Amino acid sequence: MLAGSATAVGGFGALLALTGSDSPLRAPLVLFFLLAAPAAGIAAALPGLDPFARALVALAGSVVLNMLVAQAMLATHRWSPRGGVVAMAVLSALILLPELLRRRRTAKGQDG
Repeated sequence: MLAGSATAVGGFGALLALTGSDSPLRAPLVLFFLLAAPAAGIAAALPGLDPFARALVALAGSVVLNMLVAQAMLATHRWSPRGGVVAMAVLSALILLPELLRRRRTAKGQDG
């Protein structure tokens, strides 16, 4: 239930950023999305670590990815808050996709 709530909050933050809303909730919810989305993908890819270490590594990796995206946008003179949100969403999906495929393959192997 907590993961679903976090997904909803992060998704709502991304939606607020992409629509250009002037809501006072936009900044904290977008920040939550920018930290939580890549962290979820990184955490899923590290099943062997204990929960505290996994959370720490995932948050550190999330901060690093955000800094790399920001640096790339600044270096190419393409700074855009909306572009940053989209880039982080795509990177997060790309990080999470192999783990989801592995879990699906494992689940199919156990069913058959």
